[in-house]
Amino acid sequence: MNKAKKEITDMLIVGVGGQGAILTSRVIGHVMQGKGLDVKISEIHGMAQRGGSVVSQVRFGECVHSPIIIPGTADIILAFERLEALRYLPWLKKGGVVIVNDQRIDPMPVITGNSAYPQGIVRKIEESGASVICVDALAKAREAGNAKSFNVVLLGLLSRHLGFEDELWLEALRQWVAPSLLEVNLAAFRAGKSLV
Repeated sequence: MNKAKKEITDMLIVGVGGQGAILTSRVIGHVMQGKGLDVKISEIHGMAQRGGSVVSQVRFGECVHSPIIIPGTADIILAFERLEALRYLPWLKKGGVVIVNDQRIDPMPVITGNSAYPQGIVRKIEESGASVICVDALAKAREAGNAKSFNVVLLGLLSRHLGFEDELWLEALRQWVAPSLLEVNLAAFRAGKSLV
């Protein structure tokens, strides 16, 4: 059973409504299918239209039976915002990887003054033992031509971590991104790929 687990990669994609978590999970799924892997995706939208949490669970490998990731077993968390990375940290396995966009989006309790936005989030994640890659994907997306493509910047960075041929990633973007936005998203992907 342990051997089968090692053959599956578990990934959480977390953010808030409107950040592109669903598109991102579909692009990743397309890439994995292109590699001939079995892939299962589970999406939880929550109150996405009001800026609430959105999480996609993506599992891929030779044979995946369930789309659900058990807390403490995720290999990777791809987070579009710092607080969402911290919120889902209990799902990460010991020594897992967190790729996080260094952006702050205040949740409703912070906006209404009922709660304070936590300080030192990235440091707290690092202290958990996770391997953390924190980047300003929003700035890179602006440089590429559209701030809204920051999720694709993160995909470019993720592609370096996962490997697989660039053409698979580019084909997935061509499949899932509207033609009018394709060029700026391809530029965003290349920008993310170049991040260290």
